[in-house]
Amino acid sequence: MEESTVTTKPIPESYNSNLLVTYKVIRGYSDAEYATDKVTSLEWDLHNGRQSQKRVTLLLSQIDAVKDIITEAYADSSDQETLQAIAEALDIQLTREVEWSATIEVSGTLTIDLLESTVDDVEQEIYDNLYVDSQNGQIEIVDTEVTNVREN
Repeated sequence: MEESTVTTKPIPESYNSNLLVTYKVIRGYSDAEYATDKVTSLEWDLHNGRQSQKRVTLLLSQIDAVKDIITEAYADSSDQETLQAIAEALDIQLTREVEWSATIEVSGTLTIDLLESTVDDVEQEIYDNLYVDSQNGQIEIVDTEVTNVREN
């Protein structure tokens, strides 16, 4: 068995765990309050807060795993009501993301000045100014590409 050494920093001479400290207590958007406690009490509060944050992180990770399991099994499940109840209890939205692509053919008219434009200018105008947008907040347009510009 290997020996392990633990090195601790010495307690500073100015450290006083019984020192009374006044600090601001912030609770949401209400006016702050001021409290007075011993340093020892604050240290335990900080320690407990760190432990609670670790636990919350772990639980959120576990809920994400449950979401993946429910999402994967939901469509083929014979007990969708139970899966839905579990999802509701854990505040899980039963959604999934679907990658998609579509082809859209667009036609229109463009007024051009014959004295100042060339055929290349027409194509470039369409390439630069034609775009696709969604009017549904659940559809995210990731990429668009204009190709095959031609005059009819």
